[in-house]
Amino acid sequence: MRLVLELDGEVVQRADPHIGLLHRATEKLAETKPFNQSIGYMDRLDYVSMMCNEHAYVMAIEKLLGIQAPIRAQYIRVMFDEITRILNHLMQLGANALDNGAMSMFLYCFREREDLMDCYEAVSGARMHATYYRPGGVYRDLPDFMPQYQPSKWHNKKQVHDMNKNRQGSLLDFIADFVEHFPKKIDEYETLLTDNRIWKQRTVDIGVIAPERALQLGFTGPMLRASGIAWDLRKTQPYAVYDKLEFDIPVGLNGDCYSRYLVRIEEMRQSNRIVKQCIEWLRKNPGPVMLAEHKVTPPSREIMKSDMEAMIHHFKLFTEGYCVPEGEVYAAVEHPKGEFGIYLISDGANKPYRLKIRAPSFVHLSSLDEMTRGHMIADVVASLSSIDVVFGEVDR
Repeated sequence: MRLVLELDGEVVQRADPHIGLLHRATEKLAETKPFNQSIGYMDRLDYVSMMCNEHAYVMAIEKLLGIQAPIRAQYIRVMFDEITRILNHLMQLGANALDNGAMSMFLYCFREREDLMDCYEAVSGARMHATYYRPGGVYRDLPDFMPQYQPSKWHNKKQVHDMNKNRQGSLLDFIADFVEHFPKKIDEYETLLTDNRIWKQRTVDIGVIAPERALQLGFTGPMLRASGIAWDLRKTQPYAVYDKLEFDIPVGLNGDCYSRYLVRIEEMRQSNRIVKQCIEWLRKNPGPVMLAEHKVTPPSREIMKSDMEAMIHHFKLFTEGYCVPEGEVYAAVEHPKGEFGIYLISDGANKPYRLKIRAPSFVHLSSLDEMTRGHMIADVVASLSSIDVVFGEVDR
């Protein structure tokens, strides 16, 4: 990012964010590839909230095809959406504290992120760019075992045994262990920051946006809720199985950096609550995680190796993809940063005619001038950090 500031001494008169320095042409690239080959591009937009981006894109394709993922796949998607929300907020919290001069917070947050990255790796084989959601469900069911640490020159057998204690069962057991302990970790973060005098001096009444102004600027997600407006797509326009789950929407009071911090802290607690409910349901309800419609979803590799028709489906699917009916559709999810939407136009071909991404960071960044005018240079850092910008989705 290039941020041009007009200053009077140390006081900001105007802030002008110059964007486009990371431009990666995601929207145009997606228009040149079959639908199912662009899922990986979505991970790379906001590369801190990978699976949430995939969810919006996959939902748009499913709407056009007129299909719905099996209920177990929907619960898995919601569980990973919330794991992704926690991952995103931990990154934001650690980086925000670091930007304001608090070092320990960053290390604390990354300690927990490591466990959640292992969950990504267990289901998809990749720590970040998972490509786990597919039109018609998810790539595969949750694994029955977790990867184990091995002894090395850094860790002896005794240490490795302790590190593997919570990895003896399935992935669900591992996540259940995580959500059991995570609220205590959030308490630790709050002990460090919430009533910390220096933290409050750096964030209270800095970068204030009033509720009506937040609406005019197109704010969504924690940025909008911190200004006092209880708008959350998971409640107002429920998708997947959010209408079957119990959770609250945290709302701030002042619309300043401190309110945004408090909203994200509480959102992590609510995400933890949602993940618990998903684990409970998934334990009791086995079933398919992918539609058996092989014009859209690949047959299992086992069948593909022995059945000629399955082999043809597999080959056609991964070379040409599938044609999607003509039409246009908008699908949005409550992404950790706000409303992440995919506007898709199909002309009946096997690739999108047009793809437009509604990215929350892009909208929020436009408010930086308004937020920082009249503040000091150091407050620009605090404000920018509280917005939680990832440039992959700004310069898409």
